[in-house]
Amino acid sequence: MEIINVKYVASDGVVSRGDAYGDPAHPPIIFLHGGGQTRHSWGDTARKVANEGWHVINIDSRGHGESDWCPEGDYTTDGFVRDLTAIAEQLEQTPVVVGASKGGITALAAEGENPGLLRSLILVDVTPKVEAKGVSRILDFMTAKPEGFDTLEEVAESVASYTGRKRTTNLEGIRKNVRQNESGRYVWHWDPKMIDSALGEGLDKRAIRLMDAARNLTAPTLLVRGEKSDVVSAQGVQEFREAVSHAEFIDVKEASHMVAGDQNTVFSDAVIDFITRLK
Repeated sequence: MEIINVKYVASDGVVSRGDAYGDPAHPPIIFLHGGGQTRHSWGDTARKVANEGWHVINIDSRGHGESDWCPEGDYTTDGFVRDLTAIAEQLEQTPVVVGASKGGITALAAEGENPGLLRSLILVDVTPKVEAKGVSRILDFMTAKPEGFDTLEEVAESVASYTGRKRTTNLEGIRKNVRQNESGRYVWHWDPKMIDSALGEGLDKRAIRLMDAARNLTAPTLLVRGEKSDVVSAQGVQEFREAVSHAEFIDVKEASHMVAGDQNTVFSDAVIDFITRLK
C-alpha cells in the first residue's frame, strides 16, 4: 500500500506531519497518538483500517516525531485542538478520529466544543476523569532519563519496564520513537517543554472541561479501555457513559493504558467493527 507524506499547518503556524494511507476519496479517519508517543504507536491498526476502505491520516502531534516543536511551548489542550481543527477543515469529508490518551483528550475537546467538526470518535483509554497515580507514572517514565540512553537496547529496556511487556527485539521500531542528540545519545522524540504544559493544565480543571465537552457529544462514540489500565478506572468509565449515554464501550482484556500496543489485533478488530457500522 502506498504511503503518502502529508502536512497540515495550524492557525499558529505549527506544522503537523504524518502519513496517509488508502484512497483519498474514501471516508477519512485521523489517528492521534498519546503524549510522548509518535504515529508509529498504532502497530498494524492504521494499515488494517485503510484496507477496509478508509483514507487513513496518521499524524505526529505537535512537538512529537516529525511534527514541529512549538516555539512558544504551547502544548495545551487548546494547542492540540487547533491542530486537529486545521486537519479536519482541510478535508473534503468530515473525519472520524481515533485518539489515544492525549489524542483522545484532543478529539473530545474539539468535538464537544465545536459540534460537527468530527463524524465520530474512538477514545482509547481516556475519560474526563483519570487516575492521578496512573498519570504520575506516565510522567515519571517520560522524565526519568533527561540525559538520554547510550543504546537502543537501553531504550527498549526502559519501555519494557513501564509497559510490563517483554523487552522488544525490534530495535528499528524503537528507533522510530527516539532521536539522537548532539552527543549521540538517544532521547525521546518529543519536545521537553510539553511536560510544563501537561503539569500546568491540572487534572481537575481539565476534567471539568472534558466532562462539559462530553455532555455535548452527539456523534457516534466508542470508548476503548485497557482492562488493566491504571489511568482510566471503572468509575471514570461509568461517569463518562452517564454523560454520553449513546457511547459504546469495550474493555480489552490483558491490556493496560497502551491498548494498541498490548493487544493490537483485538484493538484493530474493535475499531474496524465500529467504523464499519458508520458506513
